[in-house]
Parts: sequence; C-alpha cells; structure tokens
Amino acid sequence: RSQVKAFRPYNLGGYAINGLTPKKGYSVQKNLAYGLKPRQRLDLYVSDQQDTKGLILFVHGGAWSRGDKDTYVFVGEAFSRYGYDVAVLNYHLAPEFIFPRYVDDLVEALDFLEQHQTQLGISTDKIALMGHSAGAFNIASLIYHPSVYQLKLKQNIKTIIGISGPYHFDYKDDPLAQHAFDQLIPYDQVMPYYFVEKNHIQHYLLIAENDQIVKHSNSLDLCAQLHSQGNHCEVINIPNTGHITIMGSVSSVFSRFYETRPQILNALARSM
Repeated sequence: RSQVKAFRPYNLGGYAINGLTPKKGYSVQKNLAYGLKPRQRLDLYVSDQQDTKGLILFVHGGAWSRGDKDTYVFVGEAFSRYGYDVAVLNYHLAPEFIFPRYVDDLVEALDFLEQHQTQLGISTDKIALMGHSAGAFNIASLIYHPSVYQLKLKQNIKTIIGISGPYHFDYKDDPLAQHAFDQLIPYDQVMPYYFVEKNHIQHYLLIAENDQIVKHSNSLDLCAQLHSQGNHCEVINIPNTGHITIMGSVSSVFSRFYETRPQILNALARSM
C-alpha cells in the first residue's frame, strides 16, 4: 500500500509503466501512417478475444505541445484485455501547429481506420473516443467545433470518455495553453462548450479529485451545457487521483487500487 500511496505515474514515467505492463491478450501494429506527415502515426492494439466489443481511439494529453503514443502501451493493454481494440495516436503539436490542426488529425485518423478496417482486423461500427487532458479537449472539439466536421463515422461514435479535460477556459496568456491557440481569437469562439448540439453520443467526463491543473468546472460546465441540449452526460469523480495519476491509474499495474478503469469499463459497457 505504501508503494501505491507514493505512486506518481509521470514521475515513474510512462515507459516504466509500460515495462511492467503485461504483453499478452493483444497483438500490436506499430507506427501505422494515417497521413503523410511524420506525426500522423498510430499504434493499434487488437484484442485476442474472438468477439471484440468495439474500437477505442485514445488521444494523449500534454498541453498540446508534448506527449507521444509510445508512452501509452499501458492504455492499449488496459482495454484490449477486456475485448476492445485500441488505437493510440500521435498528432501535430504546438507551437509549430495550433488549433484546429490537432482535431484535423483526428478526422484523418478516423478516416484511415474506417478505410482499412478489414486489413487491420478491426471494426469501426462502434467507436469510443477517449482522451486525457488536452486529448480530452481534442475529442470534444471533434464533435463540438465552430466549423462542423463532416465525419463519415459520426453515427458510429457511441461515447466520449473525457479524462481531466479542459473544455471551457480562457487560454489567453495561459502559460500551459497560450501557444496552442490563436491569441487573437476569443476562447468563446473555440471552446467546445459553446458549440454543443443535440446528438446520440453518451458522454462520461472523469475528474480527478485532487486535480491542480484543470479545474473541475470544465467538466461540470460542459455537462450542464450537454444536458441543456438534451444530451446524455455524467461526471464521474475519481477519488485519490490528481491530473496525472488519473491517467496512469488505468494501467493493469495499478488499476486495482483505483476506480478509474472500472468506471471506464462500465461506461463502455453501457454505451457500446
């Protein structure tokens, strides 16, 4: 228990967690090109279970300026062991690229997965979008964006699982986010909160009890806005976690000590 109390996944490092992650229950296809640019790559974890339950597209965080799919092997394993196929993708990063480029990459990744699903051994009939921090913003913006994306697979997106996501904040002069957005464009012309429309998607917004980076109001505000439009939304508070810990706690190494993975699996079962 003392080891768990001292657990800080990003101090230990994602790669270290990956080293402890079981290597069975799935096969992985690394560095699949979903576009022509070097950052447009994804890793696909295909469950060994005969009857898979759907496809999860996971988008990492990192204040839009850092992060890499190679750090998240534990995410692929954590859910493929329960019968889900998991795509973990890289996307273009700030400051070289700004919003909405990150979201454009998501569109390309989904198109790639749909077009190549047979040869990849997956199905895109049921999709869950899952993201942490900046990645949670990206998946919300894919659906709620000032310029509506013409998604071929929109009806196949069954659920959004946002983990410690910033959905309603002013990025002007924000030290973590200012380089990720055009500072001349007001935040109310960008944040997904302002572009919610009625749809079929189930939304599960996880917040870390001790989050010191992203305010809980981001998820609470978005959920209230979703409800106002008649959409499904649930906010789930995960005890004993912080902004970073909540993500690492889905790993098979630590998940038995936290509610994170069971809550996500319950949401997936209800929506997929």
